[in-house]
Amino acid sequence: MKTKLSFFFLLFTLFSFGQVPHCGFDFTSYLVVKAHEEGKSDNIPDLKITLVNEKGEEVINENNKYSWKYGNQALVFTRNHLISKPNESEKWFFPYAGDTYLLSVTNTFPAEEFYIKIQDTKGKYKEQFVQLQAFNMYILCSSENERQARSFGPRSNNPIEVILERK
Repeated sequence: MKTKLSFFFLLFTLFSFGQVPHCGFDFTSYLVVKAHEEGKSDNIPDLKITLVNEKGEEVINENNKYSWKYGNQALVFTRNHLISKPNESEKWFFPYAGDTYLLSVTNTFPAEEFYIKIQDTKGKYKEQFVQLQAFNMYILCSSENERQARSFGPRSNNPIEVILERK
């Protein structure tokens, strides 16, 4: 009996210490958009930014093919939000992105096949389409990030800069 207990204790100990620590963003990347006017750096509020195909049709995330979130829904960017409390220094939900629009996608997301469609819900700016590139993805917590950095150099993990024109 003592041998069995020792064996199970040893097995449990090896299993417990054998776990590889991981990050909460494993297998996840972000597309980050900073949309502003020419000569200004402030991100324009109240935009609707949607992932579309080459025909301009919204992309539906069927069975979580493109994102671990938003299953069977259109893939729409959300605004990065402040998580700081009053009288604290500014803290963002996704700290490296600052005041931008975000979309969570899988690391295997085929960015080159899609576009983003940017619409102003207040009607001040012209609608715009921008084709995505693989280097537009913020790949987090993976060796894929290192591979991407070697492939794309300093262009990786930078927001997609979009300059909107007034109507």
